[in-house]
Amino acid sequence: MKKVIAILIVISIFTLSIIYHDNIRNFFIKNIIDKIDNDQHETDKIKNNEYASNRSYKFIQLTDDFRPDNKQDILNIYYTVIQSGMTEFTFYCSNKYENCIQDVDYISNNQKLLSHINNFVPVYNTFKNVETNFTNHGKVTITIKHVYDENEIVEINKKIDEIIKAVITDDMNNETKIKAIHDYIINNTKYDIEKADNNINKYDSNTAYGALIQGYAICGGYSDSMKLFLDKLGIPNFKITSENHIWNVVYVNDNWYNLDLTWDDPVTSTGEDVLDYSYFLITTDELFDLEKEQHIFDDDIYLELKEKEHN
Repeated sequence: MKKVIAILIVISIFTLSIIYHDNIRNFFIKNIIDKIDNDQHETDKIKNNEYASNRSYKFIQLTDDFRPDNKQDILNIYYTVIQSGMTEFTFYCSNKYENCIQDVDYISNNQKLLSHINNFVPVYNTFKNVETNFTNHGKVTITIKHVYDENEIVEINKKIDEIIKAVITDDMNNETKIKAIHDYIINNTKYDIEKADNNINKYDSNTAYGALIQGYAICGGYSDSMKLFLDKLGIPNFKITSENHIWNVVYVNDNWYNLDLTWDDPVTSTGEDVLDYSYFLITTDELFDLEKEQHIFDDDIYLELKEKEHN
């Protein structure tokens, strides 16, 4: 009799454990599904940042599908989230995508690749740092720290509006507008030699704040400033980087052209201010004829310049 009771107790415990396990499993799965639903609702915020753009490029595209099936899908998620201005976002790997976490790990630790993504993002939504945390179960959370704070954005925007009012007129075409902004930035900004040569940080010269508010810039400050104006004027553009330089690429007259304000604001031995046009809206062939060492770029990323087509 005792054996029968003991067997019944064991069977009961086993049965309860199965039920308990299934309940826990179902609860866990439901929570994940609910979390996915909540995160999908969060994607609506992607459309709400006033500095976000709706532009896709050959290398990177906007997406509304946050369950990746391949590495390109992951890149598109990073781009979409970063360009949206969000500071945190969670997505989940698909069960059928076996290498998802490995690809997330590769992308999240490839700072050069992330920096290239940054070049296609609206300036105010560019990142200083992107941190990625993921679990073996496929949950991926991206946390973004932006370059520009709200106070800087307000001050820069005010300055941009003042400059546009002063130098842009309704009768100008896009090329003339770009020239007017090009001239203003160079005439009112000095190349920050102390920062470039000795890493002395007196100014925020790697940002548009340094160029437009403080009057000092290195290539990052020149290119951010130019991009802000181009975006404001509705002219398609992106930034482009080599190993140690950054400049702008602009779509005008049915083609993509290079625009390098840094090199059009040369440092002279006499200290004389010079306004040059050698790097103003030139083809890549023309760019390489002038200077190639500082302007080598990955044409698998900046495909617009390689294929001469507007997307």
